[in-house]
Order: sequence, then structure tokens, then C-alpha cells
Amino acid sequence: MGDGGETIDRHLRASFTGFTRAERQLATHILGSYPVAALGSITALAKAADVSTPTVVRLVQKLGYKGYPDFQSTLRSEVEEMLVSPLAKHDRWTGGAPDTHILNRFADAVMGNLQATLAHVDHAEFDAACDLLADPGRKIVALGGRITHATADYFVTHMKVVRPGVALMSELSGAWPAALIDVNPGDVLVVFDIRRYENTVLGIVEMAVEQGAEVVLFTDQWLSPAAAFARHVFPAHVEAPSAWDSTVAILVLVETLMAGVEARTWTDTEARMKRLEGLYDRARFFRRFK
Repeated sequence: MGDGGETIDRHLRASFTGFTRAERQLATHILGSYPVAALGSITALAKAADVSTPTVVRLVQKLGYKGYPDFQSTLRSEVEEMLVSPLAKHDRWTGGAPDTHILNRFADAVMGNLQATLAHVDHAEFDAACDLLADPGRKIVALGGRITHATADYFVTHMKVVRPGVALMSELSGAWPAALIDVNPGDVLVVFDIRRYENTVLGIVEMAVEQGAEVVLFTDQWLSPAAAFARHVFPAHVEAPSAWDSTVAILVLVETLMAGVEARTWTDTEARMKRLEGLYDRARFFRRFK
């Protein structure tokens, strides 16, 4: 393998932006159900990913393998991570959990997630995403899934203070067509999608891109299928000793991104915040202590 010792899933994520569109589609398919997706024949993988067999060959060669058999040989030795249901995931954790308090075990897992996530963030890409979101000529629409909708809501609540033109796409199925109708070329769709990836989220992303929107995606280490359509992709490690994945690493990325946007727009943001505080004071919105 080209990067001695690096696992296939990490290598795919690290190389993702350098792939062609078809290769990105294939990589997204592999990571979406890693490692099972690539354990079959090369023909089966190409068909499932809706790409050609030569595309599979080119991708594995870009990763440093002589061919698909060489790629599969390494993959079979890495069969440790896979997408599982919350119940099965819970059984796995409790069965092998160390005999320490849950607070310590959970904190250790979250810290490990954060370190692994930050280690793979491309600083230039992160700065480019900040520039994109700081552009006053672009509207921002945020979208999350069943669990990550709360993170999208959190992002929008803060970004509305930083700059105008920010909206949250409703999680109600009947509301998103009306939201999409106002998405123009150059606008930004900020998407949150972690396993088990939602078909509605992918469909909205595809339609937004067709209308010329730019997509900034926050996802997990296996990559949402929406990554194939995103301009900027930020994978975060999410596993924790729980039936549910942890979104702490994603939240750190989001808060850092907002800080980056704020730094770029501070002159306008400061004036905007002062006006907002004046409105809060007039409405006696916050409790005052004597």
C-alpha cells in the first residue's frame, strides 16, 4: 500500500478530494457500508456503486495497490468497523467495556474521537469553507437528519447573529420543497448526515446541487453518500460507548467554523450584535439581577 500502515477507510477519506467524480461516487459507496461493500467481486462492486469496472481498478491503483485482489487482501485484514444498528452496537460495547465508570469510558471515547477528527482536517479546506460562509452574497440553508437536525438548528441560531441570509430547512417532509425553491446558484447548503444515512437528505442535496448550490457536509468517518455532491466534506469520528453515536466532534468543528466566519465578518457582525442586544434590552428578554 502507498501510505504504509494506513487503513483503507482513512486513505479513502484523505484522498477523496483528489478523485474524479466517478471515483468519489465509488469511494462514497465503499465507505457507506465499509468494509462489506468491497468484499465481493469487482463486477459486483462496480454495479452496486453504478460505476464501470475500470473505475474500480483506477481507484485502487490510486490508493497504491497493484490491483483489486491486492486491495481485497488488505481489506479482509481490516474487518473491524461496520455500520450496525443501535442495539447491536450497544451489545458490542457493553460486552467489551472496561470495568470503569461510564463517565470515564465515555469521556475517553469522545476525546479519542476529537483527536482523530482534528488530525484529518485539511486546514486549507476548512479556511475555504469559512470564506464560503462569510460571503454576504450567498444565502445559507442548513439541513440535518433525524438526530443531526438539532445540530443544524444550533448552527443556524448562532449564524443568524453573525450574518443575515441564514435559514434552517424544516425536518417536516412537506416543507423542504418550498425551501429549495429559493436556493439560487452560489448559495450554500450546510448538511449534517451521519449513519444511518437518510434518503431524504441525499435527495435534497442532489436537487440543491442541480440548482447550483454549494454543499458543505459534516458527516461521520464512513462518509454520507451526500459526500459525492459536496464541495467541502468534514468527516468526524462518532463512535461512543452508547447505543447512539456521539456528535461532540462535529459540534467542535461547527463551533470552530462559526468562529472562523465571525472573524472574517467582524465589522458587520459587531454592528449586527449591537443592534440585536438593543432589541433584547427593549423587550426585556433576559433576566437582570440587581
